[in-house]
Order: sequence, then C-alpha cells, then structure tokens
Amino acid sequence: MPYENIFEKGMKKHKYRAKEPALTDRTTIKVRFSEVDSMRIVWHGQYIKYFEDGRETFGKRYGIGYCDIYENGYTAPIVDLTCQYKQSLSFGEEAIVETNYIASDAAKIIFEYTVYKSDGETVVATGSTVQVFLNSNNELEWTNPDFYQEWKKKWNI
Repeated sequence: MPYENIFEKGMKKHKYRAKEPALTDRTTIKVRFSEVDSMRIVWHGQYIKYFEDGRETFGKRYGIGYCDIYENGYTAPIVDLTCQYKQSLSFGEEAIVETNYIASDAAKIIFEYTVYKSDGETVVATGSTVQVFLNSNNELEWTNPDFYQEWKKKWNI
C-alpha cells in the first residue's frame, strides 16, 4: 500500500463539514526562511500561523475580522484547533490557504482550512478552528451576539 494511502484511508478530510462551506476565501503565502526547520521544510507549528493568515484575509473580505468582533464588544478566542499534515512545504515555495466558514446555529465561529501547493490541487495540510464569543467581562456568550446574527443575514447564512 502506498505511503499516502495509509494515512488517508478511512479519514474524513475535515472535522466539521457536513455540507458545503457557507463562505470561502483563498490567499497565497510564500514560505520564508524563518518558517523552515533544520530539515529545510516548514516547521509543523507554522501551519497554525498559515491558518491565522487565512482567517485574517477571510475576515477582511467578509467583514468579520478580529477588529470587527472587538468593536462590537466581544473577543473570539480559539477553543479547539486541529491540523493534519499531508505533505511538506519548503523555503521559497508558494502555497494557497483556503479558509472555509462552516455555518452553525451555536454561538461559535467554525473555520476549516486546506493548505495547497501553488498548483491549487496538491493538499499539504488540513485543519479546523472553533472560536467562541466572550463579552467585555470575559464571560462566555451562549447565544449569538446581535452583530453576528446580522453578519449571517448579510451573507445569507
């Protein structure tokens, strides 16, 4: 059995996706020297930063960035994060970070990520994050904040 198939057999590509993502953004990154390890490949922790790059560009594009949340009186810490590694990236390579918003009725923001090589087809890593809302007293919000409900309506989610 080929090496790739050992890890793919029986595994879901993404943790949360039961249907197509509600909104998607793609951004290109270039692997910098400071992001690689002694094996000259991207250090495993760097992929989490790539996910954050994806969240930031998604937020700017769709109006749900960190500042938008903060200006409405909330913060949105990450409470769950996954990352599955499929292939390596090396110094100087370009990659595409695809960020997918997964709709949920709960008071949380769910993103799933796919990092591709520059060809847009070869999957390097997949992962997900879940963020919850904390109010200005750092208390967990159990219902969707008004601004988030309005944001969902704006995008027909």
